Amino acid sequence: MTADPTADTPGTATDRAPVAEATRSVVRQFLAARPAGDTGRLTGLFADEVDRQLAENPAVPWIRPRHTAAECAAQAEEPAAHTVPEEARASLDAFLADGTDAVVTGHVAGTVRATGGTSEGPFALRLTVENGRITRHHLYENSLSIAEACRP
Repeated sequence: MTADPTADTPGTATDRAPVAEATRSVVRQFLAARPAGDTGRLTGLFADEVDRQLAENPAVPWIRPRHTAAECAAQAEEPAAHTVPEEARASLDAFLADGTDAVVTGHVAGTVRATGGTSEGPFALRLTVENGRITRHHLYENSLSIAEACRP
């Protein structure tokens, strides 16, 4: 029987598996707290400073730069003030984790309260989890559809 020469080498699959499971755990907590609007729990899940990217969209009141844990957590409840909660839909298609990085893909749809406009489309969310907290939050979504739904 021959030992695997990479079994204890940092950066190999066996070394990354426990890290990926820890990443999955934090992302699962995030995915439960986000739709519930649990800003207290979300604040604890985000790092003090977050590398957050989302296409700026001046037509959409809840989309703006955010970089602290509290600012990122507030993103969970602010859309509810501008959208019709009972018409919001989200589904997850895939959830992948590799080491500290995770990617979640799916579809979202909703209705803007002020205009009655609807938006829908796919999204991809890239998260990085370090020391049990989310340090990167990059969201790619159909921002054009959202902006059009906000237009009177």
